[in-house]
Amino acid sequence: MPERAVLYLAIAQTLIWASSSYIFAALLLWWEADFGWSRSTLTGAFTAALLTMGICSPIAGKMIDRGHGAFMMWSCTTLTGIFVGLLSLTTEIWQFYALWIAIGVTMSGCLYEPCFSLITKARGPQGRPNIVVITLLAGFASTLSFPLGNALAEAFGWRFALQVFCAIAILVAAPLMWLGARKIEKDPHKIDMSAAKVKTGQGRGYLYLPEFWFLGLAFACGAMLQQLTVNHLLPILTDRNVLRDTAVLAAAFIGPMQVAGRIAMVAAGNRASNHMVAIMSFTSMAISITMLMLAGYGVGFIAGFAIFFGAAHGVVSIVRPGLTWEIIGGENFGAKSGALASMFSIGGAIAPFAGALIWQAGGYDTVLVFLAGLALLGLTLYLAANAISTRRNHTEVSR
Repeated sequence: MPERAVLYLAIAQTLIWASSSYIFAALLLWWEADFGWSRSTLTGAFTAALLTMGICSPIAGKMIDRGHGAFMMWSCTTLTGIFVGLLSLTTEIWQFYALWIAIGVTMSGCLYEPCFSLITKARGPQGRPNIVVITLLAGFASTLSFPLGNALAEAFGWRFALQVFCAIAILVAAPLMWLGARKIEKDPHKIDMSAAKVKTGQGRGYLYLPEFWFLGLAFACGAMLQQLTVNHLLPILTDRNVLRDTAVLAAAFIGPMQVAGRIAMVAAGNRASNHMVAIMSFTSMAISITMLMLAGYGVGFIAGFAIFFGAAHGVVSIVRPGLTWEIIGGENFGAKSGALASMFSIGGAIAPFAGALIWQAGGYDTVLVFLAGLALLGLTLYLAANAISTRRNHTEVSR
């Protein structure tokens, strides 16, 4: 049984993901039908939210370093709920965009990145089991958001649905976020920072480390690959003459495979190092894109894609904090993690648009080649970051 603080954070993360990020996708068609705005116009608001979240992530990291993580996560959860509630009052497109940009600001302080940074700052790599527990439960956020959001919208209208999710965020998620984060922040067994394996990059010096940029760009490659694939999956499969029902089933199968990947990490325990999982994740992504290229040749390739892609996607958020600690160090961990999260978020935000541009230029065959290249480039960048960090550690130890 997970400790109480971790369980509080797991429930809070499930509810705030359902009330913010997933509610956009859950109610997209309702907004399209009611307002008459184009889907590209609507999704542009969410892209703006993700870009804003990426820009603000370093600020959230600094708040964690200064010991204000619990207050930030509580207040950002509360504000997210308020802004989601205000969405129910929108009538103009500028209001819709303004509120989603505001939600992007507050999501930077209450979703996975600050939560996992807080845990890793307090417990170091030993916090990975806590992160796994949180992602296992929070994996059901979409299971809550889509059925509940659409049921409420069907019965009472989408505006009422948003008001319900507003109440969930403010009255349930925010108090749990405070209780869990505060207990972690005041953990009497917090790791001794002087014992951190990697001591380089203190202060803002990490910005001058090549391993920081290699690792950040590797994360960005992974985010671009994930978001571009997910957002263009149905058109890619249709382009390969896969029946729509089969394509939808393949997309739905990715979620359970994410959970399966996380369960496999629980089963592996300490036998699977962050380094090993990172290599396997990028390799699995490359395999999944190869399967996607061959999707038109049989359902086995489609199933293979969903298995490899879903499993890789499921473990990325778990190992990122540990990799950051091991490669760049534990000092000023919030700032470092926030800066890397910024690259990850911005990479994911621009991916769907970049995919559309590549498709217009060369079709989905070119998009798939680009995706395969992202997987290989991400793996190369990660290996370079790890090699430089390992060499630097050996040099410092030998002095």
